[in-house]
Amino acid sequence: MSLFLVLTFLFFAGSIIGWGIELLWRRFFSKNNAAKKWINPGFLTGPYLPLYGLSLCVLFSLSFIDVSFISPEWLQKPILFILMACAITVMEYVAGLIFIKGMKIKLWDYSKNWLNIKGIICPQYSFYWMILSGLYYFLVHPRILEWLYWFTIHLAFSFVVGFFYGVFCIDLCYTFQISAKIREYAKENKLEVRYENLKEIIRKRNEEFKEKRHFLFALKTNRLSMKEILRDIFEKTV
Repeated sequence: MSLFLVLTFLFFAGSIIGWGIELLWRRFFSKNNAAKKWINPGFLTGPYLPLYGLSLCVLFSLSFIDVSFISPEWLQKPILFILMACAITVMEYVAGLIFIKGMKIKLWDYSKNWLNIKGIICPQYSFYWMILSGLYYFLVHPRILEWLYWFTIHLAFSFVVGFFYGVFCIDLCYTFQISAKIREYAKENKLEVRYENLKEIIRKRNEEFKEKRHFLFALKTNRLSMKEILRDIFEKTV
């Protein structure tokens, strides 16, 4: 079975599963969602988070590292999970930095968390990554080849995966068009737009104007232009 097919499937599965994890986290556990509303997480419109898809690919690759040379033996798995968490944290940092420097958008904000670096990464979430790495290693990794075998013999499911990537590419184009407007305004006014705050302001404005709340299209607003929304953010310095 080709490595490309494996990674394609893992990115698909990880992106969707990660979206589900974030959806439940924000609904029931996030301190930033006091109203306990359902919030579409992430940068894109659809039900997928590419960072989780890439993370699953990384976890799959790192799971084959031989740690048998580590002594004592009981340290082998914890060190492997720490390595996995560090790899994902580095990837999270690079992704966050690219959006901040290149697009003037801060997708997530850990500024209030202990020992955070530029509000992009922090020990707390690296610890969560380590826990997810352990869950992946013991619960998911042993079954991946079985799932891939099922995938290859059920050709109809390949159309589902193909549809996912088609929608994903269209979503990227749509979202980056909006992001270009955000970047232009942010660059002109020398500010950094916090993506979650932007979505929250749009949600409140839609409620104020009694507009329909868009769960997937969180940046859609009919009464105000994106520039007016961004001006509101700038004036409130959020």
